[in-house]
Amino acid sequence: MSDSIPATHQLVSGLPDPETADNVRYNPSLEQLRSFSSDLETTTSFGAPSYVSDERSRNADKTKNNVDDAFDGEDYRLMEDLVSVATEEAMVCLDRKVGRHADNSYTCRYYVPEEYSRIALSLAKLLEPADPDAEPDFYTVQVPEWDRTAIRILPEEGFTAVAGSDYTGEAKKSFLRLFMLRAKQQGGLGLHAGSKQVELETDDGMETVGQLFLGLSGTGKSTLTAHGLWLDDPEDATMLQDDVCALLPDGSVAGSEGQGLFVKTHGLDRETEPGIYDATTDESAVLDNVDVAPDGTVDFDSDRYSSNGRAIIQREKLSSAGADIDLPEVDQIFFITRQPAMPPVAKLSPEEAAVAFMLGESIQTSAGDPSAAGQSIRVVGTNPFIIGSEGEEGNRFRDLIEDLDVDCYVLNTGSVGSRDVGVEDTITLLRGISRGTLEWETDEATGFTVPASVSGLDIDEFAVSENLDDYETTLAALRDERESYLDQFDDLDDDIVDALY
Repeated sequence: MSDSIPATHQLVSGLPDPETADNVRYNPSLEQLRSFSSDLETTTSFGAPSYVSDERSRNADKTKNNVDDAFDGEDYRLMEDLVSVATEEAMVCLDRKVGRHADNSYTCRYYVPEEYSRIALSLAKLLEPADPDAEPDFYTVQVPEWDRTAIRILPEEGFTAVAGSDYTGEAKKSFLRLFMLRAKQQGGLGLHAGSKQVELETDDGMETVGQLFLGLSGTGKSTLTAHGLWLDDPEDATMLQDDVCALLPDGSVAGSEGQGLFVKTHGLDRETEPGIYDATTDESAVLDNVDVAPDGTVDFDSDRYSSNGRAIIQREKLSSAGADIDLPEVDQIFFITRQPAMPPVAKLSPEEAAVAFMLGESIQTSAGDPSAAGQSIRVVGTNPFIIGSEGEEGNRFRDLIEDLDVDCYVLNTGSVGSRDVGVEDTITLLRGISRGTLEWETDEATGFTVPASVSGLDIDEFAVSENLDDYETTLAALRDERESYLDQFDDLDDDIVDALY
């Protein structure tokens, strides 16, 4: 074939019609999907299926799209070859839905060989069934048994080919990546973020606070989004989404996954995360790369297969999850980092928030790249799924939060120097920020805007100047690194660059 971009129909219309093709099982039940991969299952003591995949994290370095990357004939031949597999081998096809918002809902069609129905089972438990009469907006073909690993995306055509990976996360993100792109094309911005709605009692009655949490996988995004903030009736904190959202120009936030959540399990215990633990140890869950003994005993502390163990849990089994997935209005945005030179929390101006967005600064976890766990990392928007100019994403983010008058903060969930910031410490800070009871001051040592005092927490114990050896030299070197990093984004507005902290 030629190296030119193929017409959409050459790929999409080349896929088998799932309603008539003899080689395709179309929208089988959850029980059928589980039975098709029964030879790969270890059943947990609580009755849920557990599987171990060959690939145990996403292959970001082997993922390309034809907006940001120059495709050649080999790329297009790969996609056409996977379409051919879908027409010839025994396949499962699912139609599922990403999003419920009137302007941000998409039908997703997914093909995978029948023997890998465990991936389809997980996807079916993450995304809601599609409307029966809806035509697909996005298409993904995943063929795990291939001679090389490659993920190729045609964003405008809504088509993704996943070759040589049997990791469930590739299927999930193939659709969420395009959901985020469509939000940007509509004037909003797709975010790798969790969303939460907090109902608080005030002198004037109940007040609603909408929150977003941006963070790389494994930094505590799901934990903080799902946490109840120790509120008592009639107050409440409700998790709406834990992974991907779309911030819209009117200040509302469209959710993506309506059926389930894809949560990390390594180190999971009931004491610190009771809601997620209970949902994960329910028979409705699906476990991926978790150490499960032949008798069904689950060891969440083990990294026998991976420290990136996962569970697909059902929203209805998570006590903190609401029935809705869309947030009517966002008031506060939190950037989660594990940078030890940052305070437990700092308040940001719109330009500083755009800097935080561009830096996407944290410490690599096993969820992103197990081989680099523990190393410093920067990812724009803490979102490795951006398609198009990253600098323009930063400009768009600044414009949106400025127009919407959203308060922004950076949260350090790791340590300040050698002093650990515990979950309880972070939740105490979030309670105060949610209620609007914190007074803020400029830390003369660092220039950050930090709480003057926090009820229930000695915030002075976490001062950067007290916990970081030679903090002035460390901060100066960090600023130089950040400045060099931002220099690569030609499209980023100067006022954002000038706000570098």
